Amino acid sequence: MQNIKLIIELTRLNKPIGFMLLFWPCLWGLTLSYDFDLTLDVFIFYGLLFISGSVLMRSVGCIVNDICDNNFDKLVARTKNRPIASGKISIRLAIIYAAALCIIAFLVLINFNKFTILMALISMPFAFTYPLMKRFMHWPQLFLGITFNYGLVLAWISIKNDISLIPIMFYLGAIFWTLGYDTIYGYQDIKDDEIIGVKSTSIKFKNNPKKFILICYLTFIASLILIGVLMKFNLFYFLFLIIPILQLIFSQIYKLNVNDPLNCLAKFKSNNFLGLIIFVNLLIGKII
Repeated sequence: MQNIKLIIELTRLNKPIGFMLLFWPCLWGLTLSYDFDLTLDVFIFYGLLFISGSVLMRSVGCIVNDICDNNFDKLVARTKNRPIASGKISIRLAIIYAAALCIIAFLVLINFNKFTILMALISMPFAFTYPLMKRFMHWPQLFLGITFNYGLVLAWISIKNDISLIPIMFYLGAIFWTLGYDTIYGYQDIKDDEIIGVKSTSIKFKNNPKKFILICYLTFIASLILIGVLMKFNLFYFLFLIIPILQLIFSQIYKLNVNDPLNCLAKFKSNNFLGLIIFVNLLIGKII
């Protein structure tokens, strides 16, 4: 039981917010591309594949991140007790776990069409190099956004077997969503990060964080409006957009206190609810 607990901590399965933030863009892309006049069997099947892939690849990402940040994590109060940083799991064993999860993830991936498989494999360098970005630039959150929202494009391709402007525009907007919420997340560790010397958008924009986050979220909102126009969604879609807009601007930005780690964590976690709201909005646009 102790070993199982360590594996759960290593892969962050006890913190589902991570894989849900990876899954929501997949579900958005699937909803955009699917023809709901058909049976729901295919939609449900691909939804299960994407949630499985999200859990597996997020778990791999956590292991890779902990291996790369082993020396940093030991110096940060929030991360010093992680299995690798605390020495409870060796780096060699962690690599074996990551390899096993990658194999299982590949078994999930081969259920898709060839185009989806190819595009998924192309994204792997971003997924595995993200943990290194904080050493060289203040924009590691940008690389996280590129990686975390890539499933939106993959979901579209899995149904349409081609690519178009619609998923690309939505993908670019969603990158700014991640850029905003992960900047909020970074304020939990900003004091330790500055001492250690790692970089982030949280540090880069620490003098005016709300302005930067607002720009990110407004860009994301603009993409939601543009998608509605390109998809020729009904009026109800645009009326219900007020809910995610208020959640982003009022609940997350207005109430944000970057000096309170618990406040930052709560605002970050609220993006899981936001993902659900946008999913419902897309269903309204497609079905009503």
